[in-house]
Amino acid sequence: MDIDKVVAAGRTRSLGLVAAAAALTLALAGCGGSTGRDASANTSRSVTARSVAAHSVAAQSSQSPALPRPAGPHAVGRDVLQVVDAHRRDPWVPSAGARRLMVSMYYPAQPGTGETAPYMTTEEARLFLQAKAPGSAFPPALLAATRTWARADARPEDGRFPLVVLSPGMTLPRATLTGLSEDLASRGYVVALVDHTYESSGVTFPSGRTLACAICDKPPAGGNPAVARSRAKDVSFVLDRLTAHRPSWRHAGTIDSRRIGMAGHSIGGDATATTMAADHRVRAGVNMDGTFFAQVPLSGLNHRPFLMFGAEHEAPGDDPSWTTAWTRLNGWKRWLTVAGSDHGTFTDLAVLNAWAGRPGPGISAERAEAVTRTYVGAFFDRHLKGVPRPVLDGPSASNPEITFQHP
Repeated sequence: MDIDKVVAAGRTRSLGLVAAAAALTLALAGCGGSTGRDASANTSRSVTARSVAAHSVAAQSSQSPALPRPAGPHAVGRDVLQVVDAHRRDPWVPSAGARRLMVSMYYPAQPGTGETAPYMTTEEARLFLQAKAPGSAFPPALLAATRTWARADARPEDGRFPLVVLSPGMTLPRATLTGLSEDLASRGYVVALVDHTYESSGVTFPSGRTLACAICDKPPAGGNPAVARSRAKDVSFVLDRLTAHRPSWRHAGTIDSRRIGMAGHSIGGDATATTMAADHRVRAGVNMDGTFFAQVPLSGLNHRPFLMFGAEHEAPGDDPSWTTAWTRLNGWKRWLTVAGSDHGTFTDLAVLNAWAGRPGPGISAERAEAVTRTYVGAFFDRHLKGVPRPVLDGPSASNPEITFQHP
């Protein structure tokens, strides 16, 4: 991954490559939290990946990492779904034919049903480690066996629930948003966690074949805005398949199609705004630390609510794209930053890094998960369920890491 070339081109966190550098490389290569401002330093330090990884593995038992327990009252089920858009050729590998996507569906489930859902496949874990920590000594099977709380093939609860679509950062497999997905489902949401094919380190399909990233080392034609627009098409197609008369998911009857939200990390956050601009079915959106490469339209998002939720480096004045987006958002909006955070704070990477013996720069893994779940969950409670959440109204003594920005 040629991060130096990206930085030289002036693409701050371009295509989420900082997410890539801050992923397990952060843990295994001895790197602290980063943004595009110090990506080249991370690259120079990555030469220590093998020795640090060996030391970290020696310090660990054979136990896999564990995600924090979801906070909501519902048990969580998970299905894995493949959807194929026969009317759209894959934008990054046209020779692959129709655009194919893998989606993990999380939902409120009946307790005691189903079997423990795996975190990712061993091959996905191998490619993840290969991309983020080449030469590391971490066994892929150990990462793949990360402890989750969802139950595969669990029976769904009766009722209809709001739907939240989640889109991960560039190069990151969808598994890295598992903790947030499980927590939202435990709070009474159906979650569609999308893996954008050829944009993550690896995604395994039902055939058993795992496809690696095709655009991680070299930006595609059109750059980051093209990726965001492609993801918007992906999400709209997933919504089509989940809300169709004959839906692709067997439990689609649990979805209330009048209440749909979306959140994304890094380029996935940019894609959230892009999706909302193109698809009015998405009523509320969250950008978790993603530069707005494809900017919010001048006309705004038709007065729909939007949460800008970023690391310390997204304070006003640091990322001009956030300032521009803020001025264009014309509905309910908040701009929150998290003290002691980095680009991976809003994903499972904080937990994985702590397990690997390389905790983040300030905020603990437990707090990183807790504040992300608290504020993203509160946002959707307020705007998809109509439940007041005072935590969104101003600073809270129980969450001192959160700053309400007022540009």
